[in-house]
Amino acid sequence: MSSLFSTLARAGRGLWWFLDASRRALLNLLFIALLAVLAWALLRGGPPALQPKTALVLDLSGRISEQRPGSNRGTLLRQLQGDEDGGARLRDVLAVIDAAAQDPAITHALLLTDELGAAGLPTLREMAAALQRFKATGKPVVAWGANFDQRGYYLAAQASEVWLHPMGSISVQGYGRLRSYYKDLLDKVGVTAHVIRAGKFKNAGENFTASAPSAETLESDGALYGALWATWTTGVEQARKQPAGSVMQAVDSLPASLEAAGGDPAAWALQRKWVDALKTRDEMRATLIARGAPDDDGKADDGQEGKATTFRQVHWRAYLARIKPKSEGDAVGVVVAEGGISDGRAGPGRIGGLSTAELIRQARADKKIKALVLRVNSPGGSAFGSELVRRELELTRAAGKPVVVSMGDVAASGGYWISLAADEILADEATITGSIGVVAMLPTAGEAFNKLGVNAAGNSTTWLGTAYDPRRGLDPRYERLLQASVNHVYRDFTTRAATARNTTPEKIDAVAQGRVWAGKDALAHGLVDRLGGLGDALKSAVARGKLGADYRTVYVEAAPGRLDRWLQRFGLAELGDAMAAWTERADGAAAAAPLAAAAAALGLPPGAALPLLDDLAWLAGASAEGRPYIAAAHCLCVAP
Repeated sequence: MSSLFSTLARAGRGLWWFLDASRRALLNLLFIALLAVLAWALLRGGPPALQPKTALVLDLSGRISEQRPGSNRGTLLRQLQGDEDGGARLRDVLAVIDAAAQDPAITHALLLTDELGAAGLPTLREMAAALQRFKATGKPVVAWGANFDQRGYYLAAQASEVWLHPMGSISVQGYGRLRSYYKDLLDKVGVTAHVIRAGKFKNAGENFTASAPSAETLESDGALYGALWATWTTGVEQARKQPAGSVMQAVDSLPASLEAAGGDPAAWALQRKWVDALKTRDEMRATLIARGAPDDDGKADDGQEGKATTFRQVHWRAYLARIKPKSEGDAVGVVVAEGGISDGRAGPGRIGGLSTAELIRQARADKKIKALVLRVNSPGGSAFGSELVRRELELTRAAGKPVVVSMGDVAASGGYWISLAADEILADEATITGSIGVVAMLPTAGEAFNKLGVNAAGNSTTWLGTAYDPRRGLDPRYERLLQASVNHVYRDFTTRAATARNTTPEKIDAVAQGRVWAGKDALAHGLVDRLGGLGDALKSAVARGKLGADYRTVYVEAAPGRLDRWLQRFGLAELGDAMAAWTERADGAAAAAPLAAAAAALGLPPGAALPLLDDLAWLAGASAEGRPYIAAAHCLCVAP
C-alpha cells in the first residue's frame, strides 16, 4: 500500500512540475512576443508616402458609433480572435474622408457597405455629407456591393456611380416595427406588470400592460416613422437625381415590376436607375485599375490578392493612422454621451451620472478648452443620473465656458434631459428626441405563486416593509406613493425644459407627455434651436468660445490604463478595443442568461425571444441597483 502511495505521490509531483513548466514557458513566450511587438513599433518608421492615383477604400463594416466600448486592449483580443468586424467611430470615418479629400495622392474612393452594421439615419447623413464634400473637390466615389440593405444603399446613393453585382439586390423596407405585447401571456401565468407613468404618450412598459398599441402610440410612431422615411427617400432621390416620390412609386410597384424584370432584382434596380451598372467584383477591380493605377504589390485591402490584379489603394483604417491631430493650442472639448444612463460610473459606450459628470468637470478645469460640445446619442435611463450630467453642464456655463449640444441618432427622454443646460441645441432632422416623460414598473406574481401553492406571510414594523413583494399583489398605498414620485420627477423635467427653452411648463407639457419627435418636428415645437450635425456644433462652439482658425478638437475621455498608455506610446493604440468589448459582451451574456433560460423554458425560438430580452433588459439594470423601483426617463427606443 505504501508503495502505491509513493507511486501516486511521484506521479503527482511530476504532473505538477509539467504544469508549472508549461505555465512558465507560456508566459515567457508571451513576454518575448510583447518585446518583439514593441521592438517592431520602435524600429518602424512612419508609413510610406502614398503613390499617385491611390483609391481610398471605405470598407465600412460593423456598427458605426460615437464611441467604441471598452479600451485599447479590446482590439488586441479581437484581432487575436480573428474578429476584425468591430465597427468604427463616426468621427474617425469623417476625419478620413475629409482628410483624403484634400490629399493629392487620393484621386478617388471606393465605398463598400455589404458588412455595414447598425447606424441610425443621422449617422448615415453625417457620412453622406462627408462623401458629398469629397465629391465637391472633383474626386469621384464609386459604390459597389453584392447586396445593399437600406442603410448601405443610403450611403451608396451618394456616390458618383453605384455598381451592383449581377446576382445582387437592394433591400429597402422603410421604417416601422412590430412590438410584442405580453399582457395575455402574463395573465395566463399570473403575473401583473404595474406601470406607473407620467405622460399619455410615455409607452415604455405599455407592451406589458396591454394586448395592442394604444391610440397615442400609433399616433406618435406613425408621425415619427413617416418623418424618418421622408428624410431617407428625399436624400436618396436627390443624390440619384430622381424625381420626388420615385422611391415610393418603385416600392408600390412591387411585386408586379419585379415580375416584369423576370424576377431579377439586379435588373430591376438597373431599370429603376437605382444603380448605374452591374459588375462582378473582378470587373469592378478591372475598371478601377483602368481609371487609376494597378497595385504594384498586388495586395488588396478589399480582401482580394493577386499579381497586379487589383488597383492602387489604401484602406480607410490604414489612412486613419496617417492623420496626426494637433496637440497644442486652444481647443474645443467634446464629451461623448452615448448609451443608457445610470447613476454611477460607466465605461465608454454608456453614460454614468458620476463618470460623465467627471469628464465635464475635467473639461471645465482645462484652461486650453475654451468651449464644450456634448455629443448625445442616448435613449435615456436614470433620471437622477441625467440630472448629475445636466448640473455639471450648468456649472460649466456658469464658469464662462459655452456649451453646445449636438444630438446624434437618439437624444430622447434622459438623453434630452442632459441636453437642457446648453447655450444651443442642434439636432439632425432625423434625430429621435423629446420623450419628456417618466415611467416606473414593478412586476408582481401573486397569482402565479398562489397557483403553485406558495404563500408569502410574515411581520413588518411598517406597512412599507411588505408593500412591494413580487410574491404578492402591490399594496395600493405603495402604488399611490410611486405615482406621486413619478409625477414629481415629471414636473421637475418639464420645469427644467421650460427654463432652458425660455417658455412655460404648460407649453412644454403640451409637446411633452412622453412623445418622441423627429428632429425637424422638435425644431418646429421649440425643443431644439436649429438643425445641424456635429460639424455645425463644433463651428458654433468655436464662435461662442472666440477661438481662432487654428483651434483643435479634443475628445475628453476617461484616462487610459497603464497598458493602454504603453500601446499609445508605441503607436499601437489600434491594437486596442476588443478585449474590453469582449468582456462587455460576456458580462451582457451573463446578465441575460436567466432571461434567455426563461425564454427557452417557454419554448420560444431565438428570433422571437430576442425582442423579449430587449424589452426586459432595462428592468434587469434597475434590479441590479438593488432598488424596488427606479424612476426612469427612458424612451425604450432605438434608432431604426
